[in-house]
Amino acid sequence: MNELHFAYRIRQHLNGGLQQLPEKTLDRLEIARERAISCQKRAESCSPLVFAGHFLISHIENLSYKQVLASFVLLLCTVASTFWMADQRVSEMGAVDSALLADDLPVRAFTDKGFDAWLKRSSQF
Repeated sequence: MNELHFAYRIRQHLNGGLQQLPEKTLDRLEIARERAISCQKRAESCSPLVFAGHFLISHIENLSYKQVLASFVLLLCTVASTFWMADQRVSEMGAVDSALLADDLPVRAFTDKGFDAWLKRSSQF
């Protein structure tokens, strides 16, 4: 006897026993069944963004002020260092441009293809 057949026989036996129960007990069982069905959660299809939103909200609500302040300071330091590094690069390029323009080389030297290669080679030493 397989499991499906066994379950079918149990169901038949239980249904047969229902006829022997008093009417009052059947009414209480029906009310309990309706309550259980109304409380049962139904599966709903949701977008993954909904789950991401719930995840973020639940984690943001649990943050303390110290964690938020530390995150803000870290972000501020990152932005400041990025701007500082960019300013340093611009200053270095400006110094090189000023040195090239202040030099006594003719304008044709700057347009020469070999001049760029010579600059790169001489800056490596």
